Amino acid sequence: MAPENGRITRNCERAVVTAYRELRDVGTGDISAFHACTTLYRIHHPEASLNEARRLVSEWIDHHVVREAEGPTVGCDCP
Repeated sequence: MAPENGRITRNCERAVVTAYRELRDVGTGDISAFHACTTLYRIHHPEASLNEARRLVSEWIDHHVVREAEGPTVGCDCP
């Protein structure tokens, strides 16, 4: 599902990216923020393996936060 006008359309993806940014803004370390966001993803998707959650969270953080890209990302099929 592609973002519309740069907006993240997947609820879980938006929650993960928002949480990561906010945790980092208040001084949480990178690894701790990453682990928190992996847990958050698994709350949205309890069926996901830990490896799948880590892969998606790292791809989303890289895409939205590190590269500040706005195009579509790989991810789950939820809205």
